[in-house]
Amino acid sequence: MTRVVVVGEALVDVVHRTDGSVEELPGGSPANVAITLGRLGRSPRLATCLGDDERGRTVRAWLGESDVEVLATPVGRTSTARAHLDADGAATYDFDLAWDLGAGVVPAGDVLHVGSIAALLEPGASAVLDAVRSAPGLVSYDPNARPTITPDRAAACARVEEIVALSGIVKVSDEDLAWLRPDEEPADVAARWSTIGPAVVVMTAGGDGSVIFRAGTETARVPVPRVDVVDTVGAGDTYTGALLDGLVELDLTTVDALRAAPDAEIVAVCTHAAAAAAVTVSRAGANPPRRAELGRVVR
Repeated sequence: MTRVVVVGEALVDVVHRTDGSVEELPGGSPANVAITLGRLGRSPRLATCLGDDERGRTVRAWLGESDVEVLATPVGRTSTARAHLDADGAATYDFDLAWDLGAGVVPAGDVLHVGSIAALLEPGASAVLDAVRSAPGLVSYDPNARPTITPDRAAACARVEEIVALSGIVKVSDEDLAWLRPDEEPADVAARWSTIGPAVVVMTAGGDGSVIFRAGTETARVPVPRVDVVDTVGAGDTYTGALLDGLVELDLTTVDALRAAPDAEIVAVCTHAAAAAAVTVSRAGANPPRRAELGRVVR
């Protein structure tokens, strides 16, 4: 079995809904990616930080139920993200995050996924960068920018693009690109990123679908299934997890294999990812589909 390792934050989302209700749900961008992979049968390992507290135990149980092996560095408290939903189900976040891998070891894998706050927030960000530099296999990256916790745009962009250059595949939203590079069109940034290291850059644009860039050129657009949106919590992470699942399914787990893959295979993988994300937005919270709900990638 292909060994998939995810590195990054696991936390509790404190979700404030428009009706005034508040609910606590396990989450965190990399943890959601790991959950998606676990539910699709990939048995990933997640290197993260968790407190020895009730929230930490809740997060561990949630990950374990989806066949995610947790490698957690102990910290004083389990991190939280307050998610405020608007009338359309879109979320904005405020974070209370403890991120320090310390002497924690990131295991080797055939595929390494990193992203979000964990790749930018010190002291843990340096450990993430070290893991990317030493990764023996394919590196996947989703910047998943969080301006409220990484407000220095220039520094964030510099680190993001350093990791992009070391990655084999990058998935990034048009909103992230607009924040990182406000003076450029998001598609232009994505196209440029696809020339500095990655074999494939996928730019997601919410309900407008996703755009695939290879070697500086837009090669395809992939629509999203139309569903009734409950909320968008975890949608992008589900897309990323299912994207990686699709790459594993088609044995596209090296940069050389990705570069050699026909456009139709990359489109098939992104179509699979879009279908998974559509399931997640159709129900509350970060609740990715299981394999039985989604099926497998068709070449």
